[in-house]
Amino acid sequence: MGRNRKALIIPALLLAATAALNLGAQEPVTFRSNVRLVRLLTTVKNAMDGQLVGGLDKSVFTVYDNEVKQDIAVFERYTAQPLSIVVLLDTSASIAKDLKIAVTSVKRFLLAVLREGNPADEVSLFAFNHQVSELTGFTRQLNQVERRVQPLKAEAGTSLYDAIWFGSRAVREREGRHVLIVITDGGDTTSTYKYHDALEALHRADAPLYSIMLMPITNDAGRNVGGENALFTLAQSTGGRRFMPTAGPELDNALSDILRDLRTQYYVGYYPRNLPYTKERFHKVRIELSRPDLRAVTRSGYYGDSQ
Repeated sequence: MGRNRKALIIPALLLAATAALNLGAQEPVTFRSNVRLVRLLTTVKNAMDGQLVGGLDKSVFTVYDNEVKQDIAVFERYTAQPLSIVVLLDTSASIAKDLKIAVTSVKRFLLAVLREGNPADEVSLFAFNHQVSELTGFTRQLNQVERRVQPLKAEAGTSLYDAIWFGSRAVREREGRHVLIVITDGGDTTSTYKYHDALEALHRADAPLYSIMLMPITNDAGRNVGGENALFTLAQSTGGRRFMPTAGPELDNALSDILRDLRTQYYVGYYPRNLPYTKERFHKVRIELSRPDLRAVTRSGYYGDSQ
């Protein structure tokens, strides 16, 4: 009896496989790569002068995932979804003369974040030199931040990629929008994690990186060009921005520009559908706008498998 049942099952499986192959011959087989919502925090700017543009309708936006057009499932202009902002502050030896000024600017920025916007917005502060320290968990209490930054001292090397990796991990599972801001004066020197680890961590956290590289040296001699380029590509790939101010009023202006971006963002979400099979883990994403005078800034893609 067991042999007869086996004999019946095997031909049935062969028939099912043959039917699937015949169906594939008629039309391309596509696979839904992921059921999770892909979230794209997007800023729109005038292509001529770079000014922020708000108030656009959903019909202006078209999303492509690996060049396949997607249906937008979620759309919010001037989104009020709560912000979780991680600020990564370089405290390596090379930043010693600018550290106090940078701390003052950060406190002013965080006060502005918590005074405006969604009452659920929260911030977290990390310091990094040769090691990474989480100074505060996510909070709305600025006095907690002030107590923790007061004793900071500048010393040792720069674990920039480690800081980005740990900051991304901290924000990854939180509700709403995720943002990382890094303030540093140079490139990585002491990290365990590498550039691509930091980049993947940012993408998995759905977090744009706003990189602020303080510029005590404005001439080419002595500048950390490699560090500048790394911060630029990290910001560009994740839909953030790069700034290169000096400490003081220019740093304040850069942080104000970031806050304006965050208050003018569009929230665009879709469920990936009809995607052809690919062995690549990273899906390339782009947003097209129906108006040629505008350009959309968002992250370059996402990782389709789970970690």
